[in-house]
Amino acid sequence: MGTIIRILFCFTIVTASLEAFQWLSYSDALEVQKKTNKPIMLDVMRDTCHYCLKMEKNVFQDPEMARWLEERFIPAQINLDNEKLPLDEQIMLTPTFFFLDENGKILKKIPGSWNIQDFKDLTKGIK
Repeated sequence: MGTIIRILFCFTIVTASLEAFQWLSYSDALEVQKKTNKPIMLDVMRDTCHYCLKMEKNVFQDPEMARWLEERFIPAQINLDNEKLPLDEQIMLTPTFFFLDENGKILKKIPGSWNIQDFKDLTKGIK
């Protein structure tokens, strides 16, 4: 139980902060989801992916966009350079974003790199 409380506390601090977007591990995001019922936004990326770095810099480092996403989703990240994808999915391109409900069902899959407005538009209706 202590781990869950620490995770929720850290998630609350991150959500309330005006700083850049903060990512959870997939396992930590699953724990937070049990308490919040928010969808998980799983960013599947690689260290050397130019488009992953571009999204991080131009979208997720924007404080307003970070707050907007964190209000709606639990942010999690999987780095394919050192982790396996926990979903039964093929990744053809990074970044790829999976939005998962509390049962692990994929609500939406968004491959590619986007600007702030396009990514916001693509994620608006996900619940």
